[in-house]
Amino acid sequence: MELKRVVVTGLGALTPLGNDVPTTWAAAIEGKSGAGPITHFDASKFKTQFACEVKGFNAADHIDRKKLRQLDLYAQYALVAARQAVQDSKLEEAPNLDRNRVGVIVAAGIGGLHTFEEEAGYYALNEANGPKYNPFFIPKMIADIASGHISMEYEYHGPNYGVVSACASSNNAIIDAFNLIRLGKADAFITGGAEAAIFPAGVGGFNSMHALSTRNDSPETASRPFSKSRDGFVMGEGSAILILEELEHAKARGAKIYAEVVGGGMSADAYHLTATHPEGLGAKLSMQAALDDAGMTPDDIDYINVHGTSTPVGDVSEIKAITELFGEAAYKLNISSTKSMTGHLLGATGALEALFSIKAVEEGIIPPTINHEEGDDDENIDYSLNFTFNKAQKRDVRAALSNAFGFGGHNATVIVKKYKE
Repeated sequence: MELKRVVVTGLGALTPLGNDVPTTWAAAIEGKSGAGPITHFDASKFKTQFACEVKGFNAADHIDRKKLRQLDLYAQYALVAARQAVQDSKLEEAPNLDRNRVGVIVAAGIGGLHTFEEEAGYYALNEANGPKYNPFFIPKMIADIASGHISMEYEYHGPNYGVVSACASSNNAIIDAFNLIRLGKADAFITGGAEAAIFPAGVGGFNSMHALSTRNDSPETASRPFSKSRDGFVMGEGSAILILEELEHAKARGAKIYAEVVGGGMSADAYHLTATHPEGLGAKLSMQAALDDAGMTPDDIDYINVHGTSTPVGDVSEIKAITELFGEAAYKLNISSTKSMTGHLLGATGALEALFSIKAVEEGIIPPTINHEEGDDDENIDYSLNFTFNKAQKRDVRAALSNAFGFGGHNATVIVKKYKE
């Protein structure tokens, strides 16, 4: 069976750097930080009092009041970003669009945490009648519901589900959509991820694990991947959505093509609940699987958007995996962690970083890793690699690889390249 080719024809984003793709991308290229004091709740008694929040977003400007009652914040983000992507792709203008062959796979690592916190954490118990819950509690909370809302909005009847693999979730969603299209099961997918966990349970939970930076005196410099002084990740939120489409379907309607998706790889560390494998075993397997799937070698990759969370252990293991797998080719490519600007969007992070990789391919510019001051003493971080520290770099990007790793040892890698006939 000959596999079909899959291209990207639409992009949407609601992020800590901006409420659309152009604003987000411009801020990333300028090296801006999306971090600041938490506004979603009073964090004054928490170890970490800052995060990378979406700013200036009023859901009522985008979603009618009746529907808004049914949507957790993470699903609100997903729906708005999906609308941007669909509009950008002009998919709805396609003549004779077969809605039975358009699907939705939108991921969340956690889902409706705020809804769960409000309903399960603070319910009022009436002695006579028992606890009272909002009838929308369950359908607002569950991690698959964003996909459901998006499919209902457009009446798309193709495959529809969510993916949950912690911080690898939206890369897994993209890979699923990619595979279903190239196998001929669908013509197009709305895919990506959304997350909104900057609430007491999210911040407190990660604080208890000592996973978050506590650099409260300087939030904008707290996310500092590969720097000696890094002390944990900065939580982010938002959504990034891609429209993936079968090539001939896209060409037939004259769609703009941003890039081509050519490979997806997945693996398991099978090592620890939360820590990455110290030798980078799972990361290496995932990247190798993606290269094999794309029919590529390390020399074909010009840019890696690394997972790079700014944690002491994770940064080291990923770089070790890259240097071992890529060999001499590792010194010819650019590496950057855009989490230094956006924070870590958890289940949505893979989709946002895939979007950045697509834009890097399209425009020939590498977004930087900001906040770098001093190198780590760990010999496994080779600073002769091009980490693209502090300033964007122009270069021709033939192909880009994007990594996403999650608690539970989940690893997922996506490869995109320039589209050619």
